[in-house]
Formats: sequence, C-alpha cells, structure tokens
Amino acid sequence: MTDAVVDAAAKMQLADAPVDPNAPKLVLDEETGEMVSKGELKKRMAKRAKKAIKEKNKDAKKDVAAATAAAQDGATPKNKQTPKAEEAPVDTQAMFKQGFLNDVYNERPVKPVFTRFPPEPNGFLHIGHAKAIAINFGFAKYHGGNCYLRFDDTNPEAEEEIYFTAIEDTVRWLGFTPYKITYSSDNFQKLYDLAEKLIGLDKAYVCHCNDDEIKLQRGGEKGASPRFRCKHAEQSVEENLQKFRDMRDGKYKPREAFLRMKQDITDGNPQMWDLAAYRVLDKPHHRTGSDWKIYPTYDFTHCLCDSFEGITHSLCTTEFVLSRVSYEWLNKTLGVYEPMQREYGRLSMTGTVLSKRKLKELVDRKIVRGWDDPRLYTLIAVRRRGVPPGAILEFVNELGVTTSNSIIQIVRFEQTIRRYLERTVPRLMLVLDPVPVVIEDADEFDGSEITVPFSKNAAMGDHKIKFTKTVYIDRSDFREVDSKDYFRLAPGKTVGLLQAPFPIKATSFTKDEATGKVTEIRAAFDRETKKPKTFIQWVGTDGSRKCEVRVYNSLFKSENPAAAEGGWLSDINPDSEVVYPDALIESGFDEVKRRAPWPEAAGESELGKGGPESVRFQAMRVAYFALDKDSTDDKIILNRIVSLKEDKEKN
Repeated sequence: MTDAVVDAAAKMQLADAPVDPNAPKLVLDEETGEMVSKGELKKRMAKRAKKAIKEKNKDAKKDVAAATAAAQDGATPKNKQTPKAEEAPVDTQAMFKQGFLNDVYNERPVKPVFTRFPPEPNGFLHIGHAKAIAINFGFAKYHGGNCYLRFDDTNPEAEEEIYFTAIEDTVRWLGFTPYKITYSSDNFQKLYDLAEKLIGLDKAYVCHCNDDEIKLQRGGEKGASPRFRCKHAEQSVEENLQKFRDMRDGKYKPREAFLRMKQDITDGNPQMWDLAAYRVLDKPHHRTGSDWKIYPTYDFTHCLCDSFEGITHSLCTTEFVLSRVSYEWLNKTLGVYEPMQREYGRLSMTGTVLSKRKLKELVDRKIVRGWDDPRLYTLIAVRRRGVPPGAILEFVNELGVTTSNSIIQIVRFEQTIRRYLERTVPRLMLVLDPVPVVIEDADEFDGSEITVPFSKNAAMGDHKIKFTKTVYIDRSDFREVDSKDYFRLAPGKTVGLLQAPFPIKATSFTKDEATGKVTEIRAAFDRETKKPKTFIQWVGTDGSRKCEVRVYNSLFKSENPAAAEGGWLSDINPDSEVVYPDALIESGFDEVKRRAPWPEAAGESELGKGGPESVRFQAMRVAYFALDKDSTDDKIILNRIVSLKEDKEKN
C-alpha cells in the first residue's frame, strides 16, 4: 500500500480508533449551505467582507444625505442595526422573577399559590394557548404551589370528547402535571344553588327579552340612546325564583327565558349591564346527560369555580380585563372566597390563522390533512411537525409577559426552534433527491466502517456507517458545467465527502435524454488534494433507508391572510408542501430512533415516552427533521421542522 492508502485505511477503523489530527475541521458556510474547511471559509468571508465594505461605503454616502435631510426636517434618521450580542442561555423562570408576573405575585404574596388553566373543550389548542399553559402552570410551580386543569364545559352544544383528551395530552406533553383535573360541570348543583341565592338577594331576575330589546336597553347602536334597565327586573323575588325553577324543569324553550344578574346599568363598563347568568339549552351534556335543561354562562361560572377551588391568582388574557369588575362583583355579592384576577397580553402569530372557524374550513376543504397538519399552528400540528415542547417553552420565556398583546412573525418562532435544535439533536446525512456516484477506484474501501459522531457535543455519542463504492449525493450538489462561483461537484472538479477517506473528482456522467436528468456520475478518489474547498453529504448503499420527506413552507403567501385580495383562502401558498418521495437516509437513523426522544425534555423526558415526532435530527446541510406519525416499519416519512438557517426572503 502507498502511504496515502494506509492513511485512508486508518480512517476506516472501528470506534476505538484515534481521531486523525490532520483531518480538516468542517464548518457550515451559511451563504452557500456547504460544509467547508475553516481555512476555506476564512477566505470566502474575507472576500465577502471586502464586498460588504464597498457596499457599506455606498450606503454611508446615502445615510449622510438622509441624515442631512432628516435634520432639516427635525426628524431622527433610522438607527443602524447593532451587532448581535452573544446569546446567553434562556432562563426558563425569568418571566416569574421580574416584570408583570412578579408584580402580580407581590400584590398577593400568599402561600400556597393556586392557579388554573381553564380551556373550553370545543376545539384544539393553538400556539397562543401554549403561553397560557406556561404562565398558569409555571407561575404556580415557581411559587411552590399547584395548578388545576379545569375544563370549562358549560356549553354542551360545542363540546366533544376528542377535545378533552387532546387538551390534557397537550398539557402533559409540554411537561406539566395538573394538580387535579376538574370540570365546571362538577359544580352544576352548587352553581344552581348560588343562582337561587342571588335571586333571593334581589340581585338576579328572569328576563324574556329578545336580542333587539336587550341591545336597546344597553344604549342601542353605538350607544346612541340612554341605557335603561329591563322591566323584568321589577319582578318580585318570589316570581323570579318560580320562573327560574320553571326554566330548570324544562317549562321554557331555548331563548324564551334566561336569568340575568342585576348589576349596575349606569356603570360605564358593559360587563355590569345585567349580564346573563343562565340560559335554556335543549342539548344533553356529555357528563351529566339530560339532568339539566339550563346551563350557566362563563360570566357566572368562572369566578365561582375559581372561588370553589381556592384559586389565589386567576391569570387570564387582556380580553377579560373588563370582566374583572363583574368577576369581583359576583363573588363579593354572594359572600364567597374572592380570588384575584389579573390579565396579561395574549400571543398571536402573523402569516397564519388561528380561529377555529377558519381552521375548520381548511380541514373541511381538504386544503390540509387535518387539524394536526404540520403547516398549521394548532399545538397538535406543531407537535406533529416535530417542534420539541422545550423549544415552545423557551419561546414563551424569551417573549416575556406584559399586558401588551404579542403579535409575532413565524420566522421569530422558527429562530428559537432552530437555536434549541442546534444544541439538542443529533446529526445524520440525508439526501433528498439522490443521484448515484460510482467511485471507480474505491474497491478497497467498499463495505468499510466509518465512525461518525452524532454531534460536536461528545455526550451524544457516535455511530457507524459503511462506506460503499457507490454512494448517493443530492442532485443539487452536481452541475454538468462548472463555473468559478460553484464549489460542489462538476466534471473535473474535486469535492470532499463528509467523513470519507479521500475527496472525489467527477470524471464523467450519463443522463436520460428524455428527461434531461443526470442518472449516474462516475468519479475517482483525488488522493493528492488534502483539504478540498467544500464537503457534501452522501449516503451509501449498505444500511441506508429510503424515505419520503415532506418539506413544509408557510401555508399562506402573506403576513396577513385576512387582508389578501379575494379573501384569506385566495392567499394559500401552492408550494406550502414539497414532497421528496425517494430520499435516502443513512443507517444511523435506526440508532437515533432507538434512543429517542431527542432531546429528553418537558413531556418527553423518558426513553421511549415520546411519540414518533420525538425522533428528531439535523440532516447535515439540509434542515432539521422529525419522524411523522404516518410512518410504518416499512416506510419512513419525515417532516421538516425548520430550515438550517433563516430564509431571508421571509423577511
């Protein structure tokens, strides 16, 4: 053997072989998406820096002119972007230590703390609910207390068992364990008794008005007329009590009668304008069956259930800020324990839709596969796409909690996911659109094992893959005609194969004349070039697996689908899903799957506990991926979680 061949053979030894000290350290060139040596990247960066300086000088001249004009107009020129500070690890409890939530606790610094997360079981939770879950469960945990998962199940017309199950599963997936799982319907009798007590205090009455009459009592269109109290409020306590019992006994049809709280019609807050407390519904309840003909409203139920459960801090979004006065009025009037309600800003996303109505339309029209389609931002969809629960919690903590609503771009969410995955998942080689490369002088290495680390983090371990004479590279990594600005494989050009013994040089290729596609590339080892400019990923023929890869892009073309010409459905992105049916993944995938979840965090903290989506990895030079639930033993289906770097076009 020649010295070069001996050196190459040494690289093919088993896992206990020493690492070759002369092997180039590879880094990602984010501009081109290639793996290159540090020296090559340094050269490229120097060239780009020179170009940037020229552009900067041009911009500086423009800025001087703009600043001069701004000064003349008494305006301040836009600030230049400041360099990014080095990113510190996210303190996942920071939002409880300072700011709004710290102030809330200091208003009522009691122990133990009790909070609740009270979803309506009438739909699947979306990304905005993740903030509510993190706040309510996290606040209680931080202060040594507990959080209830309470289902606000007072509207049998919209509730289904599938939502109860999905909500509980989502809470646990995010890493939280409810202190108790309760239901507002558990308190139907107690709530009814308090309604009768309210009537006895002359603070509630049975009303028979229709919608138009109630609107007029509340000031008419845009408050054009004076407000006045309903005439039914003049009924005696005895009459109201009898009518309310008649409602309970089914003597009224829906909308013929309802119980209203007698509040203060002169108050400036509409939440004091004699709100409804009970209505008649001709619908069996999923838990109580046909026992009840009447059901309490949110405004009557919520504050009282908080009281029953001893909630110390009732945390909700700012849409309920006006409701605080009626919340406090009812508890005080009935003389029950009074929790403290405080409101924080809700979380919304641009570039998508979150309303149940619109999501249902997407599902019904089969624009998406279902409520868990990875292009949606329901939490079951985000989960299926492969986003780790820990990344979601980190995102919420990064945003912080204030009284202002947060309207966040999807790219901002993806940045957090990308940073989280970068430090927590293993790396594998994946080829989306494979084309075979036959290395004609590789017989001596055919079938040899290469030990490959899962990450630069040694704690993740390593795995073995087999090098083969025929390997597959991505079609995008070969060009029939070379050019100076192209750094990958082309006829007569050398490129490195990640972890392979030598770089390769393309010698020839064949193509399908009908399609114009290259069908095979012939190559040879370039044993003279020690450090090629670029390294590309590859997959051998031994142990590799065929897979279907689904690359997801934004479901909508614009940041605000609702404002799109022709309506939000006309804004659907036709390229929101790109499928690669014949992709190839290296054999290390089986080890990653066996050791999942990656990472072990939040509700995926035990080996084998995570679903298929917990099988996550970085496909080198491609993107981050997770196993889809449609996968079988015979067919691997992968979902792209996020790209390796931010798509500048999205900004």
